[in-house]
Amino acid sequence: MTEPSTDGIVVVDKPGGMTSHDVVARVRKLAHTRRVGHAGTLDPMATGVLVVGVGRATRLLGYLAGHDKEYDATIRLGVSTTTDDAEGDVIDQRDASRVDDASLAAAVGALTGSIEQVPAAVSAVKVGGVRAYKRVRDGEMVELDPRRVTVTTFDIVARRGDDVDVHVACSTGTYVRALARDLGAALGVGAHLTALRRSRVGGFRLGRALTLDQLAEHFELVPLGDVVAFAFPRWDATADDARRIALGQRLATRGLPAGPVGVFAPDGAVVALVEERDDAIRPTVVFTDASIKW
Repeated sequence: MTEPSTDGIVVVDKPGGMTSHDVVARVRKLAHTRRVGHAGTLDPMATGVLVVGVGRATRLLGYLAGHDKEYDATIRLGVSTTTDDAEGDVIDQRDASRVDDASLAAAVGALTGSIEQVPAAVSAVKVGGVRAYKRVRDGEMVELDPRRVTVTTFDIVARRGDDVDVHVACSTGTYVRALARDLGAALGVGAHLTALRRSRVGGFRLGRALTLDQLAEHFELVPLGDVVAFAFPRWDATADDARRIALGQRLATRGLPAGPVGVFAPDGAVVALVEERDDAIRPTVVFTDASIKW
């Protein structure tokens, strides 16, 4: 196996039956470092794109997790579960055979766009500092507040009896399980998720993802600078500006794009992420040792 680089991201095709933490543990062994994290949890039953950061790239994970995502999923009409997916216990069953295609399309359309969504009770949302799923497993009744999310795409791909294959593109914080639950409620028959595969996180798509077995054979890390250049707008700064940003100093505005912007020194080294707001450019994440001279 080739010696891994020290800083960057791994795009993993997560297998079913593993938690996101399990994947992180495997990558820690492959990367020979404990400084590993992931950008956005996938449930154990879910598969697909899990962006894993190594070394200094872990500082990017909060920003990458905020990017929009895409999923392919299967929703089963007529059966409701405690978790809104196939891992939960069945709590209700109804005849869904009378749900026609027009009613299904209308209900899907009503769940598209900017909507208020209550996350699934068994979710990673924190309630009083404790994950909701832990409170539920401890026997507590959990009621979560609705949150505003954006479902850009909610397309019906195929219908096979009570099973509906869908494609979803959505903002961060959207629960596809909750979409399944709310679709079933709107149709009056209940529903739950039986399959979920994430195909994209921001610009990182399934086509570039590697399985854990492939990574064990050849550990392929996308270098930190490449990740920043790929995922964020780029600013090629002067040597003086790069040095000041590396020191954590604010700069006068330059008309940068909104949101995080990747800063690169004249030699091409990645320096930081910055945001231009409140009449100043402010470093939000600094990657480079300020002692470096350009």
